[in-house]
Amino acid sequence: MQQAASKDKTAIKDDEIDLTRLLGLLLEGKWLIIGITTAFMLLGIAYALLATPIYRADALIQVEKKSSGLPALGEMGDLFAGESQAATEIEILKSRMVVGTVVDQLDLTTQVRPNYLPIIGEFLARRSGQRDRVLIQKFQVPAAYIGEELTLTFDDNKFTLVFEKEVVLQGAIGEVVTQGDWLIHINDVQLSNTTSFTLVKENRLKTITDWQRIFAVSERGRQTGILAANIQHQDRELAARVLDAIANEYMLQNIRRNAAEAEKSLTFLEEQIPGIQQNLNQAEELLNKYRLESSSVDLNLETSGLLSQVIEVEKQLNELALKETEISRLYTRQHPSYQALVIQKERLLADQTRLQEQIKNLPETQQQVLRLTRDVQVNQEIYLQLVNRMQELNVLRAGTVGNVRILDNAEVNPIPVAPKKPLIVVLATMLGGMLALGIVFIKAALHRGVERAEQLEEEGINVYASIPLSEVQTSFNLRLQKLAKRKNSKTTDLPLLAKEDPSDLAIEALRGLRTSLHFAMLEARNNVVMISGPSPAVGKSFITANLAAVLAQGEQKVLLIDGDIRRGYLHNMLHVSNKYGLSNFLADTKAISDYQAVVQRTEVSNLHFIPRGVAAPNPSELLMHPRMAQLLEQASKDYDYVLIDTPPILAVTDPAIVGSYAGTTLLVARFGQSQVKEMLHTVKRFEQNGIEIKGVILNGVESKAAAYYGYGYQYGYAYKTDKQ
Repeated sequence: MQQAASKDKTAIKDDEIDLTRLLGLLLEGKWLIIGITTAFMLLGIAYALLATPIYRADALIQVEKKSSGLPALGEMGDLFAGESQAATEIEILKSRMVVGTVVDQLDLTTQVRPNYLPIIGEFLARRSGQRDRVLIQKFQVPAAYIGEELTLTFDDNKFTLVFEKEVVLQGAIGEVVTQGDWLIHINDVQLSNTTSFTLVKENRLKTITDWQRIFAVSERGRQTGILAANIQHQDRELAARVLDAIANEYMLQNIRRNAAEAEKSLTFLEEQIPGIQQNLNQAEELLNKYRLESSSVDLNLETSGLLSQVIEVEKQLNELALKETEISRLYTRQHPSYQALVIQKERLLADQTRLQEQIKNLPETQQQVLRLTRDVQVNQEIYLQLVNRMQELNVLRAGTVGNVRILDNAEVNPIPVAPKKPLIVVLATMLGGMLALGIVFIKAALHRGVERAEQLEEEGINVYASIPLSEVQTSFNLRLQKLAKRKNSKTTDLPLLAKEDPSDLAIEALRGLRTSLHFAMLEARNNVVMISGPSPAVGKSFITANLAAVLAQGEQKVLLIDGDIRRGYLHNMLHVSNKYGLSNFLADTKAISDYQAVVQRTEVSNLHFIPRGVAAPNPSELLMHPRMAQLLEQASKDYDYVLIDTPPILAVTDPAIVGSYAGTTLLVARFGQSQVKEMLHTVKRFEQNGIEIKGVILNGVESKAAAYYGYGYQYGYAYKTDKQ
């Protein structure tokens, strides 16, 4: 249960966000953050200055409610009335019918752009205040070259058109030059910053699509009928010219559309009038002929009244028929309105039947004259109505003005709408800052090295001391790395910091470790101390040599043994010979009978040293030799401390062999390099061989902000106190 509770606490702690550590990481990586953010800010400023400015041309169009323009036309006005929807008009305005016509009018498929230096050329040209332009009257290319980029160069009054290093046309400005399907007519040129241009005859549909993409229309307000149109383009003059052309073409097509409606109606009436006129003539001829045959000149008063009633009833019946058609789409036959119409229709039919009975009572001659007269009058009314409407349509066609007008012609704002320089700089700076923060956090996430003693102590590993990073030692190491690269340097003298700079903080920390080591060895079976590490380059040799020197400076008799027979270099730090050493003593039992034969004195009082000796091919077997145990047993009696430096346990098994002879075993972990899991695995490896680890020495501790805010400041305070 305790283990489960411990795991739960650890999981909860892992899930928590350590804000103080995050602050420390930011302070630690402040120069990286400042550098990347500044670089992005400068890139944003450069882009804002070098980017081509985009200008905006605006125009205002009003779409009015449709009307005939002549209120006196009455029903004819209703024929052409109707409200124009803004969404519909916007789509018409952006259609290929309108934009395509403008593309053809302005020859927008011919595109010319000057060739400047990359990146800064266009900026320098804008700064000069003079434009480079080519006015082309006409340009034609073969179908295979549509959309291909051609190079147009000028030399005085001459020009050359080149495609992929092949000259296709040559001529003079102002002349029409042709060759096969090629044709070009250049009116004028203005050369201020360059003599080279890129010329393209673009596909018509692509050109239309490109202009439709940058052409925007929207309605101002809601149901106002006011359309705001704009074009954004780097050429301010071209943008205004194209927008004006689109607005004018839209207005003209609107007028043509309205006139076309009247034209269609007029054409229909002109087709119908001849037939109606012919029917009228036939009806008049039949009436006149019958009057002559029957010697009847006119109807009497009674018959005329009856004729008027018959015509009126038929007129009302026709009107009711129209109403019935309309109301049948809205109501069923059971609806009161529909029933009222049926009752009215039945009454009119009854009146018509009654009038027909009265007509039957008339003499035959009067009946026939009444019928023929009725046909003449009906045809005459229809004919007159059509003639009147034809005249109205002629007037309407002549006075058509459309329901669209341009309120504001295209104007270009002198201030570019893009790029928005302040916004670009702000966004670039923010992007750089976020990228820098991301790099800092990713590095921290990937770099899981130990930075606080608490990280090891939480896993049950005691930390005996934290050794700060020595600036003197660091400079020495850099110098030694350069010397090691020289081919003629066979050996390199390494500094012993305890002798070179005894007041260094690292040596002060080792003095504190000396006290801790004294109490740690009280219960040990002997005074042999082995120092090892998980991997190379953690600084165990540095710790071992300087700890030995500090112990010796404390009036203790110390023997330092370089147990790394493979790659040991302590003899370079102590400035002694490596001709005879530990490997020689263990391998040659006859030549060297006493270990004192390989013990050498050092420049530090009370510090004796056994070098590793000649590198042997079988170091593990040598360390297992009985003479190793005899050496340590005798040295333990002759010295107050015996310190053994060994290779890393995760690389070789030598430390496990030496550890069996030692009473105290210490590990060295490198600040920011050794990982907690690596240290746990190292401890487990020693425990598998029956070796108990007393504790860990955290070496190379740096004054990082992340460690400070993560409670690593305790050790920095301790260093200052010890030094004082």
